[in-house]
Amino acid sequence: MVSVVIPVLNEEATVGAVVRYALSHSAVSEVLVIDDKSVDNTVKVAQEAGARVITSTKVGKGVSMREGVMLAKNDVIVFLDGDIDPYPDETIPLLIEPILNDEADFCKATFSRQAGRVTELVAKPLLSILFPDLANFKQPLSGMIAAHKKILNEVKFQDDYGVDIGLLIDVFLAKARIKEIFIGEIENKMKPWQELGKMSKEVSQTILTKALRHPDNLFSLEEAETIQVIRSQMDFALKEKLREFNKAVIFDMDNTLLKGRYIDRCARLYGFTDKLMEIRSSIEDPVSRTKNIATLLKGLTISQLISVADTLPLVDDIIPTVEVLHQRGYLVGIISDSYDFVTTHIKNKIRADFALSNELEFSNSIATGEVKVPSFFFPGERSVCRHTLCKSHAMIKVLDKHAISLSNTIAVGDSSNDLCMIKQAGIGVSFCSTHELLNYSADKVISTPSFTPILEFAN
Repeated sequence: MVSVVIPVLNEEATVGAVVRYALSHSAVSEVLVIDDKSVDNTVKVAQEAGARVITSTKVGKGVSMREGVMLAKNDVIVFLDGDIDPYPDETIPLLIEPILNDEADFCKATFSRQAGRVTELVAKPLLSILFPDLANFKQPLSGMIAAHKKILNEVKFQDDYGVDIGLLIDVFLAKARIKEIFIGEIENKMKPWQELGKMSKEVSQTILTKALRHPDNLFSLEEAETIQVIRSQMDFALKEKLREFNKAVIFDMDNTLLKGRYIDRCARLYGFTDKLMEIRSSIEDPVSRTKNIATLLKGLTISQLISVADTLPLVDDIIPTVEVLHQRGYLVGIISDSYDFVTTHIKNKIRADFALSNELEFSNSIATGEVKVPSFFFPGERSVCRHTLCKSHAMIKVLDKHAISLSNTIAVGDSSNDLCMIKQAGIGVSFCSTHELLNYSADKVISTPSFTPILEFAN
């Protein structure tokens, strides 16, 4: 029998279909979804589809894969990606047949789709230099794999994007029998350009590390220079693409994207409204206030906290507004003094590009009552505002990262906490606000709960 392991992170839209697909094959006796601390409904959807769901002990796809191997009950293990729907029906049979027939020890899927950018620009060129026997693999970064558990117990799982190429190299160096299996045509999410630099670095580091540790693979200085050229080409391609984002729209979350304030809704649902009001009225220092408010969430599970966010409706037209902004070349993000698991959840819902907020700490998916205020909220070299803690500091840092000027930025908010951000942005928008100074300071005032008016000046 076969165990299917699906490492996931925020794949609520597709994971249910993947689980049902795996369970539809007679050879599969268990499906393990190893969740990398998702903040959406991935866990619930996977469980309802019939999977056994385990939360990984550490963030990283490689950790999830390794723990899936440890937990699997069967000798033959298949890894599937959680973001593909639909899979070609014969994917699992094609991957496991050579294993079950003792024709291979390790099978890796190849398929028809748009070529991966890191694969073509980094992985294949490096393999052709350092591991030429693997250069013929069409998709060396494919995460759809079948292998004997014994083989997987003997290899190293990288924690990061290098895990899939690392496994291929390790089983090759162990002289295992490897087959690349064509499974048909698939569609899956391409990594956003903002993530490709990290992916490129981690994939190339894995290949180089494996090569340097292999005594028979001593490459010359000329080859080392070629490797540097490959990395430089990838970096150049990324910078060229990122130049497309020369404008940004930054939203507040509470009472802006959401029709309500997250922590207030938590207080009403879990009975700490009086304590929340006491903290707000008695503590002036923003860092101390943030830390004291976080203690009120101690003992609540991530599931409970995410469900609170889902009780707060989004402004009706935010998703189509973000879609149009992307089409017009805008980077779209959220800067909030709420918590990262909430803002990331909302970011995913509206398909924004980033979310910056405070980092609530969890242990075994239960809030500890501790919170980290990230450094981007504190003043930096280019900060204009003198506040110790301010969203404008975060705004400037994210704009610097993407080489976007303040004059090409639209900031949208509703409260005094958004005042500096709205003053410094090229266009500051007061959204459904009763704050007189904010309305006075803003370049645009939107008094009805709709983001469509932004499209009139976000050209």
